[in-house]
Amino acid sequence: MSATATFKHVSYLWDETKAAGLAGDEVGLLIYRSNLLGADLRLTNYGGGNTSCKTIEKDPLTGKDTEVMWVKGSGGDIGTLTKSGLAGLYVDRLRSLRNVYRGIAHEDEMVELFNHCIFDLKSKAPSIDTPLHGFLPFKHIDHLHPDAAIAIAAAKDGKAITKELFKGTIGWVEWQRPGFDLGLKLKQCLDENPGIRGIMLGSHGLFTWGDTAFDCYINSLEVIDKCAAYIESQISKQKAVFGGSKLESLPKDQRLSKAVALMPILRGFCSSATKMIGHFTDSDVVLQYINSKDLERLAPMGTSCPDHFLRTKISPLVLNLKPEEDLSEVNAIRERLAPQFEEYRNLYKDYYLKHKHANSPAIRDANPVVILYPGVGMFTFARDKSTARVAAEFYVNAINVMRGAEAISKYTSLPRQEAFDIEYWLLEEAKLQRMPKPKPLSGRIALVTGSAGGIGKAIAKKFTEEGACVILNDNDEDRLEGAFREFQTIFNKDVSVSVLLDVTNIPDIREAIEVAALNRRAVDIAVH
Repeated sequence: MSATATFKHVSYLWDETKAAGLAGDEVGLLIYRSNLLGADLRLTNYGGGNTSCKTIEKDPLTGKDTEVMWVKGSGGDIGTLTKSGLAGLYVDRLRSLRNVYRGIAHEDEMVELFNHCIFDLKSKAPSIDTPLHGFLPFKHIDHLHPDAAIAIAAAKDGKAITKELFKGTIGWVEWQRPGFDLGLKLKQCLDENPGIRGIMLGSHGLFTWGDTAFDCYINSLEVIDKCAAYIESQISKQKAVFGGSKLESLPKDQRLSKAVALMPILRGFCSSATKMIGHFTDSDVVLQYINSKDLERLAPMGTSCPDHFLRTKISPLVLNLKPEEDLSEVNAIRERLAPQFEEYRNLYKDYYLKHKHANSPAIRDANPVVILYPGVGMFTFARDKSTARVAAEFYVNAINVMRGAEAISKYTSLPRQEAFDIEYWLLEEAKLQRMPKPKPLSGRIALVTGSAGGIGKAIAKKFTEEGACVILNDNDEDRLEGAFREFQTIFNKDVSVSVLLDVTNIPDIREAIEVAALNRRAVDIAVH
C-alpha cells in the first residue's frame, strides 16, 4: 500500500520520505510508527497500548549476533515515545523465563526477573506487557486500545462477531489481567490459529503485527478501520443510539453558564481529601450519552478496558440535577449535592472492602473522578489540569466503547473483582509510588494581575514552577498574547489560560473570574 492509502475511520499518516530517511534503522522506524499511532486518539488513548520491534544486535559480552526486543517501557506514551522510553531485552532470556514460571498465582514475581533480560543498560523499566510481545515471533507488533476494537471486545457476543467479521483471521483470547501468563495465552492462540493477522483481547484491546514497521502500521489501520466500519454500519440501522434521548441539551451558552456556576461547588466536594483541579467537556458524543435513556443503566456498569477505569474510577457520579436548575443559591445546591457525594463515597468504600485482599494497598480517595450533568456536560477532577483533561478523554473513549458495543450486541463491563484487582494491583501501586511527589502548589489556581510582564509575570512563573495553574491577564492585549505564548512554550499547555483584564473594569473582573471557574475551577490565590 502506498502513500495514497486512505481509510474512512482512522488517519493514515505515514510519510514515505520520512520513513525512507530511517531505512535500516528498525528502532527508529518503531518510534516513528509509534508516534503516528499515538497521534490518533481513535487508535489508542494517551499512555495506552505499547509497540515493539525485534532486531539482531551484537552481544557486547560474546560479540555474537543475538535477537533483541525493543518495547515501550513502563509508564510511557507511544505518541511521544523516544528511544529513552524503550526497554531493550534479550529475546532468548525473556522466553527462557518460562523455565522458572510457577503459575498464574505467582506471575507478579516475574516482573523483577525481566531485569535479568536487559540488553540495553539505558533501558526504561520493562512494563507488565513485555511478555505479551516477547512470546510472539513477529518483528513488529502493535498492542493498541482503539475504541472500535474494544467495543467488539467488550460486547456480549464479541468472540463470535470477531470470528465472523474477520473470517477467522483475527484470534480471540478471553479477558485476563496483563502479565506473563497472558503472554503465554497469546502464543497459544497463535499456535492454534496459524496465519492469523492479529488477536483480540476480550474487554481489553487489540494485537496486530507485521514483518516491517510499515506492514505492521497498515495491518493495524486495516483491522481498526474494519471494526469501526462494521460498528457504524450497525449504528446506521438503529432507530436511536443509547435508547434515544431522555432530555435535550441546553444551548451552548447556557451550558457554559451552568458549568461556571457549578464547577467551584463540585471542586469543593472532590477536594475533600486532596486539592483537585477540574475540566469541563460538552462535546456532542458526551451530550448524546448523558442525555440518553440508557444512561441510568450503562453508567453504573463501569468501563471495561483497564486503561479507562484506572484514569476514571470504575463508574461516574450522575448528578440528580435538572438542566434548567437554578444554581444561583450556592448553599442550597451544596445541600442538594452533599448526600449524592456521600453516597458515592460510601459505595466506593463498600467496593474496596468487599473486594480487597490481605495485602491490598490502602483505600485511595473515594471521591468521583467523572461527574455527569445531563443536559449540560461532563466534569472531571484530578490533582492537576493535564490529568483531569486526560481523564475526560478516557471517559469519552469509554462512551465510544459502550456506543459501539450496544450497537452490535450488548455492552459488558468487567466483573467488579477483576476491576478491583487491576485498580489495586500491587504492581500498579508500585508505579504510583514511583511517580514524582506533587509540587507545593499542585492543585491550586492563581490569578496574578498584570501577569503579562514585569514583576507580575515573574510571580506567575514562580507559581507555575511550584505546580499551580495560572490565569494570565493584562490590560494590554499584545503583551498578554506574547506572555501566553511564552508560558505555552515553557510549561505544560494545560497549566495556563489568558484573559484580558482591566482591574478598574467590573465586567472585565467578572469575565476573568468566569474564565477561571470554567477552565481551572475557581481561584485559590489572587495576587494584585
